[in-house]
Amino acid sequence: MDIKQIQDLIRFVSKSGVNEVSIEQNDFKITIKTNQAPTYVNATIPGQQVAAPIAAAPAPVVAVEHTAAPTEAPAAADVSKYVTIKSPMIGTFYRSSSPDKPSFANVGDEIKAGSVLCIIEAMKLFNEIESEVSGRIVKVLVENSSPVEYDQPLFLVEPM
Repeated sequence: MDIKQIQDLIRFVSKSGVNEVSIEQNDFKITIKTNQAPTYVNATIPGQQVAAPIAAAPAPVVAVEHTAAPTEAPAAADVSKYVTIKSPMIGTFYRSSSPDKPSFANVGDEIKAGSVLCIIEAMKLFNEIESEVSGRIVKVLVENSSPVEYDQPLFLVEPM
């Protein structure tokens, strides 16, 4: 690994809520730790000889930012008054806990801070994503069962 890859890994660990990451490759070993309580997951990477213990946060809270121009804005509306709720991690987006259950949040629903909006599955862990704002869901920006990236917009909320 070069210094750029190490810096990128440190940034990823600090933003993702992961407690500890250890990587071993041939004669190189690196461990990055944060101050959160650990939950351990062992993962094997296909094509490599090493199992890397990785810790994941139990239920991360979503980052909330005001945006002036989301990717898909409601027609004829001033989007600067909306709050964009973004994905705190890479994974698969689910609107409900199972296919036969109702969605956590739909367009028009009023939500409170701490309300569960969706689930993001990452490495076989299902993480409930909670709102940090109270308001009304204006738009769901991601399709159910779709992959999402870190910091990808998920919902538009009109704050109360």
